[in-house]
Amino acid sequence: MSLLPLDTTVPRALPTPAPAPSASPSSPAPSPSRSRFSAAARLTRWTLSLFPLLLIGVWAVLDWRAVRDGAARLASADPWWLLAAALFTCLGWVAAACVRQGAIPDRLPPGLLLASQVAAGTANHALPASIGAHAVTLRFLQGRGIPLARATASLALYSLVKPIAKTLVLLVFMVAFPELLHLGELVPDVRTMLLVAGAVTLGFGSAALLVTTVRPLRRPALDCVRTALTDVRVLHTRPARILALWGGSAATPLLQGSVIATVGFSLGLPLSWAQVILALLLASTAVGAVPAPGGIGPVDAALVFTMVAFGAPVGIAAATVIGYRVLTVWVPLLPGALVLSILVHRKVL
Repeated sequence: MSLLPLDTTVPRALPTPAPAPSASPSSPAPSPSRSRFSAAARLTRWTLSLFPLLLIGVWAVLDWRAVRDGAARLASADPWWLLAAALFTCLGWVAAACVRQGAIPDRLPPGLLLASQVAAGTANHALPASIGAHAVTLRFLQGRGIPLARATASLALYSLVKPIAKTLVLLVFMVAFPELLHLGELVPDVRTMLLVAGAVTLGFGSAALLVTTVRPLRRPALDCVRTALTDVRVLHTRPARILALWGGSAATPLLQGSVIATVGFSLGLPLSWAQVILALLLASTAVGAVPAPGGIGPVDAALVFTMVAFGAPVGIAAATVIGYRVLTVWVPLLPGALVLSILVHRKVL
């Protein structure tokens, strides 16, 4: 055994390496491509928001004479009757919102639904055959989380119920006011009826042929039909939906005719309310299928002709229709475009 003292010194621990700095919880800086995409998205949103206002300006320049003449005639009209016409115009938006809610089982927020129909009314005057209104409503429904098949089925049900309800209202007026039905010149001839029947048959036949021959369209079309049949069965088991769908559809032509009647009364139109309503029903039934934006043009000419056939002077009948278009198209156009822009900017549409 060695007599040397033991080395009792404890060796020092190795130095602990400094901890690596933890990753920052903040997200990494966006790449240049993502920044450019966000800027393009913001620019697109602002462009869509301002597009309705630009469209109004272009339309006003192209149709300035009608706007000027209609505004001049309305300036000399009875303001109380015009106030009543404005009230009926606003009620028309409420009726449209009721029909939209009645055509879908899901519950929609009433305020946003009414705002969407105000915006849809503006879009409806820009594109023919109610394409603009349907596009705005479809976008609104999808924004509420409703599947595309159900939203499309609700648009189809809306488009189907409205003409049926208008025809029923026309039949009721014919039964209630038989003395107004001696106007033989309002009945279309055989050639016109054959042309209308041929156009309807050609439209349905083309749609059926397109669906059956184009394979990518077949499955979405069948899904839409199945969803529509299911929703129709479900909706007609709910009294509230039945009242909203059919009641709103029947009230729509009555409200439109009331706007025309009150505008005519403000200008001295020598027709009764029933005559004006019946004139609108006959005119819109005769030429309502012509794809014009908001029905402007063909329906106007047919309405003037029908009111003249009922005994109204040509000048007052034309002034009534011009005033009606100014009050229902041009006056709500700017507020409707602003509502449309706000809904687009807030991503409701």
